[in-house]
Amino acid sequence: MRLALELADQAAGAGDEVPVGALLVSADGRLLATGTNRVIACRDPTAHAEIVALREAGQRLGNYRLDGCTLYVTLEPCAMCAMALVHARIARLVYGAANPKAGACGSVFDLLRDPRHNHRVIVDGGVLAEDAGARLSEWFRARREARNR
Repeated sequence: MRLALELADQAAGAGDEVPVGALLVSADGRLLATGTNRVIACRDPTAHAEIVALREAGQRLGNYRLDGCTLYVTLEPCAMCAMALVHARIARLVYGAANPKAGACGSVFDLLRDPRHNHRVIVDGGVLAEDAGARLSEWFRARREARNR
């Protein structure tokens, strides 16, 4: 999770993207991919940090199925990202800050544990949540201040 927070810090200084960091680790502990939000840079509404990392890992492994992998991300995934984790067959999700407005892994929705899906993802939320939440709060505060100048 600390590496995901470092990625978020790098993203915070790189532009207007919401500073979220994600990384995907294989079942044997190898770092497969990293991602930060790229929605604005790529002009792509699906380019969330989680999706960026999943795409990179899929290309690297030559398969969209990422069996046994763990995704670490600084913010609880939205519905789009949560369902991508199900489709990729991610084994485990570890996230930092809860997302009370759009979280789909236990906050607003709980898509990963829905019994109607053919795959379940183990969810560990709240890991370094204060650090992750503080980074996001500070970024949004600074953005509001800049707009009000």
